Amino acid sequence: MFIHVLEKIDNISEIKEIIIPCPTNFIHKTQQIISDYRFTKPIFCVEGGESRQESVYKGLKKASYENTIIHESVRPFVTPDTFKKLIHANNESAILGLDIPFTVLNGKSIVEGILKREELINVQLPHKYNTKKILYAHECAREDELHFTEDAGLYFHYFNSEISILKGSEYNIKITKPIDRIIAEAIHKETILLGDY
Repeated sequence: MFIHVLEKIDNISEIKEIIIPCPTNFIHKTQQIISDYRFTKPIFCVEGGESRQESVYKGLKKASYENTIIHESVRPFVTPDTFKKLIHANNESAILGLDIPFTVLNGKSIVEGILKREELINVQLPHKYNTKKILYAHECAREDELHFTEDAGLYFHYFNSEISILKGSEYNIKITKPIDRIIAEAIHKETILLGDY
């Protein structure tokens, strides 16, 4: 899946380098797979962490440029236009989001509250941040021993600053469960026919 993402990024002139955090025992294999393709951008494989948050932090420490795009390889249907839309967003911090088309309640074994779905979004990646700021937020989270499931919440927690929400895509799914693979195969077939991806 990460090759699909790299293929989308490789022709975007604004992106100057690619950093891939991965498990230590897969770094060499990842580099081998990458070498089979003729990517033009410098690609660096770095040791990942025990959590998503730690892996992002380790990747950010290697970043060389003023701004950073954070993405995840389990979203292979992202488009080059999506990256460009983020890059050229007016705010230095921008994410993708979709309206939530279902009811969301607060609680586990019992209902404890009602959330207003018109005030909620389904957060998608990629995200764009100022590199120094998002790295600082990650360092603060490490010091405070706080854990976040994605970077917008982490960034907002420490800066409480404006993060633009750009319209995401229903095709930009996250492939984590067996049912997601079935949906992904359908999307892949459709996008090949349409030539959009």
